[in-house]
Amino acid sequence: MALHEQVDEPVMRTSALRLTLASPLYRGATIALFLSGLGFSAAAPQIASFLVNDLGATLTAAGLFYLTSLTAPVAGYLVGARSDRTGARLGLFRACTVAGFVGWVGIAFSTQLWMPYLISAVVLGFAGAATSQLFAAIHDELKAHPNPSNDGVVAVVRMALTGGWVVGPVAGAFLAAHTSLRTMLLATAICTLAQVVPLGALRTPPAAASTGQTSGSGTRGPGVRAMLPLLAFTTLYVLVYAGEPIKYAYLPIYMNGQLDFPAGLSGAIIGIQPLVEIVLMPLAVLVARRVGMMRLMVVGAAFGVAANICFATTGTAAGLFAGQILMGGVWGVFAALGIIVAQRLLPTAVATASAIFLSSTSLASALGGAAGGVGAAVIGLPMVFLIPAALGLLAVIGLAMMTADPEDRP
Repeated sequence: MALHEQVDEPVMRTSALRLTLASPLYRGATIALFLSGLGFSAAAPQIASFLVNDLGATLTAAGLFYLTSLTAPVAGYLVGARSDRTGARLGLFRACTVAGFVGWVGIAFSTQLWMPYLISAVVLGFAGAATSQLFAAIHDELKAHPNPSNDGVVAVVRMALTGGWVVGPVAGAFLAAHTSLRTMLLATAICTLAQVVPLGALRTPPAAASTGQTSGSGTRGPGVRAMLPLLAFTTLYVLVYAGEPIKYAYLPIYMNGQLDFPAGLSGAIIGIQPLVEIVLMPLAVLVARRVGMMRLMVVGAAFGVAANICFATTGTAAGLFAGQILMGGVWGVFAALGIIVAQRLLPTAVATASAIFLSSTSLASALGGAAGGVGAAVIGLPMVFLIPAALGLLAVIGLAMMTADPEDRP
């Protein structure tokens, strides 16, 4: 099915913001996603320390914990498929949120090393599908109430998730330092459960339920052929995202161990990316309406290639700042537009599309972690950053090919 985006309707950021504030669903989803990003990003940098310091794990065993997220795509697909059959977006969102709360509480009170691994693989895999259900519900509401600023609404809501990731790591480190790692994990559990509060007892609009019931021809989901454009796009997104775990694992080590940067300078270099990302997300929506979403993503992926070349070759603070600013451009584009493109590539099953796309970051983290570990051992720092540059180049080529194919162009 050929999909074509509207390019002649101007999008005003203020209009998108008004729409977001006026709708209980959009407004509630914005707050919920901020809480989601806040809670998860507070725990993510601390979980390895918890496994080592509180449960006696080796550094190798702590690193293997991140492989438990490989169950997330499977869980996300199962939740998304059920959502598309029933239309029960917000009901499944609440169920996944409760699962996340139970999972983080279980990890916080774990007394044996195997417990967090099992909980993360089984329970938190389903918890990660909560975000995709919110975006599916938002899609249904946007479709029921067409407006030229609808893409801007998605960007505003997505910015809230990014905002949580800006605040979360600092808040998590502060709380862990002044209380304990277990207390910090309990705070993550509370943030996860608190996502249900902004949405209250709001129900999925009837139009969304009927869409979900009729999508995929009754109780059957979309066939593999129908999903091929989405799977191709998601695979290319994985190649782009695989650089993130490599960067976060090895850029601080490179700056502190080889370049001897002071802690304040290293922190400023790391912290500049999400700030650039938040600024560029609404701009990405405006530019995409003129040049096309997929074409803009080709440019965004190219920014990632350039960023990793900066990391690998410059060896200066200015070069690393430039790389991080370019990475902010990458995620300003993909964070704002990725979920929109994914849903348009599988319009008959938007919850399935959302779940597949959003859970692909788990696969990307595993790919990046493995590639980075091998690369660091073989070619060392900073040349390891040429690996994500090469992966990003493949993504640029693939996205350009999708842009040239009218059947795959949103």
